[in-house]
Amino acid sequence: MKTDIILSGVGGQGILSIAAAIGEAALKEGLYMKQAEVHGMSQRGGDVQSNLRLSDQPIASDLIPLGHADLIISLEPMESLRYLPYLSKEGWLVTNSQPFINIPNYPEMEKVNAELDKLPHKVVLDVEAIAKEAGSVRAANIVMLGAATPFLGIEYEKIEEGVRSIFARKGEEIVAMNLKALKAGYELAQKHNQ
Repeated sequence: MKTDIILSGVGGQGILSIAAAIGEAALKEGLYMKQAEVHGMSQRGGDVQSNLRLSDQPIASDLIPLGHADLIISLEPMESLRYLPYLSKEGWLVTNSQPFINIPNYPEMEKVNAELDKLPHKVVLDVEAIAKEAGSVRAANIVMLGAATPFLGIEYEKIEEGVRSIFARKGEEIVAMNLKALKAGYELAQKHNQ
């Protein structure tokens, strides 16, 4: 088992929480894990990217070579396009459909969507709208994690435990809201893949 994941988005969207939940789940699954440090401007609005590698064998490098990522999880559609050269031919892109327009020359969404439409394996969701329905727009990153779960090679229950673990100190109400967001994303991704 080997899953190479690129996480991308902009600062403040909760990429580190996604990585932490996957990491917790991977450890519970008895997997090896390497994460490259987060690159980019982690303050609000700057682009952020991290490599996360999971395997049942020891992992030599924490960096994913071009064309080898099994999964790109992106909280921002233009940021997902930036990392497409890393995606393998069979790899999946799970991305937010809603832009975070943080630069004056942000491309037109029609152009971004035209590029996304070229991909054979993708799940494109309005995670903020789904998160709002689940209880809080702040859980958009966990909706995204739920949507990516079918492609991680880790059981849903283990991801659920990871989410429970990273939010436990914030209280049961926050845990419950995030678990609801996780399930909402997961169920929508399941429909996408049939």
